[in-house]
Amino acid sequence: MDHQLDYLLAAYCSPTLAGIKTASLVSFDRMQYPNLPQQLHIYQTAFAARGIRFEVLCACRGRFLLLVYHREQLEQRMTDARVQRVLTKFGYPVDAPLETLLDGLRCRIAAQPGFPHEIGLFLGYPIEDVMGFIRNEGRGCKLCGYWKVYGDAEAATRLFDRLSRVCHAVKTRVEQGETLLEVFAAA
Repeated sequence: MDHQLDYLLAAYCSPTLAGIKTASLVSFDRMQYPNLPQQLHIYQTAFAARGIRFEVLCACRGRFLLLVYHREQLEQRMTDARVQRVLTKFGYPVDAPLETLLDGLRCRIAAQPGFPHEIGLFLGYPIEDVMGFIRNEGRGCKLCGYWKVYGDAEAATRLFDRLSRVCHAVKTRVEQGETLLEVFAAA
């Protein structure tokens, strides 16, 4: 196991691996992690029983963009009527299977210089925050943490605190020598 890879996944994906967040996104330098897709096979196998997937969304601009997600949670999220309405505005097909939606996201990432703003829906951000970000072009948020909050700042503050505690706890265990698989008892 690559200790540095474990640490980066702990730092950015712990809430998803712990089941608190639908999905997490992390970027890896392709020069530093040239074999990332092969390395992910170990995690993919170890976390499969928990329904967690590791998918490279983009291998572009010298980076790998990795989406770590709970398949069932993300599928459920994508069938939400409000989420579907937003996605159709960006050209995603209605009632499409998750793989089709992820392929659409991959295409949108590859086609533009920045992130497509609807990515927040895939990451489990509240719909009002994603729409607020789009509407306000990222300005005028009530709170800035794991994402920009335009809706319920109080609830977001509590969730941000919980996400931070989980990340800190998992990073600490990995720093002390445990592997990510040991931390989540997937080994």
